Amino acid sequence: MTNLPPVVNLAAASRQLNEPWQPRVVAALNDVHFKVAYVLGEFPWHHHDDTDEAFLILEGEVLLDFPDGTRTIGPGELCVVPKGLEHRPRSAEGARIALIEPAGVRNTGNLADDAKTTESDVWL
Repeated sequence: MTNLPPVVNLAAASRQLNEPWQPRVVAALNDVHFKVAYVLGEFPWHHHDDTDEAFLILEGEVLLDFPDGTRTIGPGELCVVPKGLEHRPRSAEGARIALIEPAGVRNTGNLADDAKTTESDVWL
């Protein structure tokens, strides 16, 4: 059968990326994109006015800083950041992650163009 939907291995897809903070879309569900990324170091503080953002850790550890504290999330763990909540992801050792968010979401949210701002919706 040639009309079978594809299967995506998120961890394997994320291992294709070596440049930090360059998310790539690997699947779409209606208006939602599933992205993978390699993260290393600190991302700037930001928020998304109009959407929640989900971080699913595939490999490694990510610290999500919030104004009131920090969440440490590891492989197989998911954290949904509510819209409007200021946050900063970081990883000292590097991590492979999946992001789940609406198509067109700017990775640096409310910030003016930052050195880590990337083009939205680039497919792997």
